[in-house]
Amino acid sequence: MTIWDKKIIDPQPDAFGLDISDLSLKAIQFCEKRGFTDIKGVGSIALPRESIVDGLVMKPDVVIEAINRLRSERGITARDVYCSVPETKAFLRIISVPKMSAVEASEAIKWELEANIPMALDQVYYDWQIIKPSLRKSRDKMDVLVVAVAKTIVDQLVDVVEKAGLRALGFEVESVAQARSLISAQQKEASLIVDIGDRRTSFMAMVGSVPVFTSSVPLSAEMMTDIIAKDLALSHAEAESIKVEHGIGSALKNDHIFSAMKPFLESVTMEVKKSLNFYERGLQYTQAIESVVLCGGGARTRGMVPYLSRRLGREIAVGNPWVNINFESLPPIDRQSAVRYTTAIGLAMRSFDEI
Repeated sequence: MTIWDKKIIDPQPDAFGLDISDLSLKAIQFCEKRGFTDIKGVGSIALPRESIVDGLVMKPDVVIEAINRLRSERGITARDVYCSVPETKAFLRIISVPKMSAVEASEAIKWELEANIPMALDQVYYDWQIIKPSLRKSRDKMDVLVVAVAKTIVDQLVDVVEKAGLRALGFEVESVAQARSLISAQQKEASLIVDIGDRRTSFMAMVGSVPVFTSSVPLSAEMMTDIIAKDLALSHAEAESIKVEHGIGSALKNDHIFSAMKPFLESVTMEVKKSLNFYERGLQYTQAIESVVLCGGGARTRGMVPYLSRRLGREIAVGNPWVNINFESLPPIDRQSAVRYTTAIGLAMRSFDEI
């Protein structure tokens, strides 16, 4: 699903995915070899603080320079790109309308959008997709997935991308790109994706490959580093090294790191529970969420998965971003490292549709 109000003309398969967040850029470009997928270039680069704030580009020249440096240093040769849009700036909804043709639905969805989003329709780019079969299994109605993003957000990203010498083929909400990467094309049951990112943790409930709700909270991987830095009176860089080496600390020993981290960990646990309860007691498209998968940089923090599994009383797993990609041999980036690139991978997979 692309956030555009127009058709992209003649998209090229030689495109890469660019995940733009407040603190970093991540990119990946695929290529085809003997009928298999290979990685042509992949990498990430940190952004100076305040370059992007809550999805708003505050220092475009800095971001443009970072895009160019990332491409030149990491073998990203394509000039066509699919970019991410921050979850906090998007509105994703499942709406139900009477069964009708696609032409009739286009007009009906405009009315539904005006009633369901907190912005005027002329201030957003939006896209929609009829869900088949309907999640509610209604004979008289059909479900439609709609996504809307403020034009100001997309327009400034278009400007940055174009000034970096690139052509934007489309913009996609982070959660939709993550789903393409993490959810097997054959999966039918419901799942919950938990993205522990640089600035926030986002939650997305899926039925098969269809996102049915998203939310986010200001709990982040960066916050874990800040907790360690404050508690141990360390610099940010020193605290990051401690987090990489020791993770959340030892719950068994209740060591100093774990003691400092515990309020944060409990907050994450409670938010996961809220999302599970909202789906299972409110939406009820299926009886239950069958699986919970983690992604984002924070998902790799040592001890995070077993802690959440124990507190939630259910199996939690780090997602596999390669689940829908056919490599000839083992992927050049292991699963634990690749989970940082989940959004970029999902975006780059858009080019598969055009080959």
